[in-house]
Amino acid sequence: MNILDLSEQEIIRRNSLDEMRKLGIEPYPAAEYPVNAYSQEIKNNFVDGAETPRQVAIAGRIMSRRIMGKASFIELKDSEGRIQVYISRDDLCPGEDKELYNTVFKKLLDIGDFIGVEGFAFHTNTGELSVHCRKFTVLSKSIRPLPVVKAKDGQTFDAFTDPEVRYRQRYVDLVVNPQVRDVFVRRAKIVATMRQFFNERGYVEVETPILQPIPGGASARPFITHHNALDIPLYLRIADEQTLRDAEKLLNDEFAHVLHIPQQDVPDYIRSRMEREA
Repeated sequence: MNILDLSEQEIIRRNSLDEMRKLGIEPYPAAEYPVNAYSQEIKNNFVDGAETPRQVAIAGRIMSRRIMGKASFIELKDSEGRIQVYISRDDLCPGEDKELYNTVFKKLLDIGDFIGVEGFAFHTNTGELSVHCRKFTVLSKSIRPLPVVKAKDGQTFDAFTDPEVRYRQRYVDLVVNPQVRDVFVRRAKIVATMRQFFNERGYVEVETPILQPIPGGASARPFITHHNALDIPLYLRIADEQTLRDAEKLLNDEFAHVLHIPQQDVPDYIRSRMEREA
């Protein structure tokens, strides 16, 4: 990639990646990082006033951080939510060498990086449940920055609201907009429940071809591609009714009903444009 195509932030992050490697820290370790807790699970099972603090190991993406000299706070996001992590320079680096905190944490880590944290759960002076970091491990260095967080009316929000950009970059949308992740999770549960409902009633799930030799879908303009091995044009399926009826006729002697849950063949950003132009 041409360095002229990179933004200033991307160049800085690439330089930080090189500095990590010079310090002997692999920014993309292949070894598995074992975790024994998750953000929401820690909040649900925290016992206040316990004689021995619960030791936890969590991993996630840095979503924000507040560096205040010898002590810092970061917000870590994992698969269940977000939790605050407290990092003290003296606890993290008990000896004379403070490079891990002063150089790696304060200068080379950025918002969006993945780290693993080992420590214990506790309440801060403000009453917020946090994880006191005793050790952290760099799991993945993020080269591209997340969308900028802007302030409006005293509140913060992620400046990633353009529908076209959100559809084209779903991976960013899932990171900065937590409600989108909830939609994905709910959809998966709904489809699984539907599949279980029909399976329990004797339905047989079948698949239909994605590419067809003749266009289908009433008056809709088909997507056309070319099959090199067969040297014939093929059309992306639009309507599955005809193929599904054929499957039901073929299986009718042995099975009463068939089930088909089609996958989306058209990307979100193209489908949304088609709906607006319809």
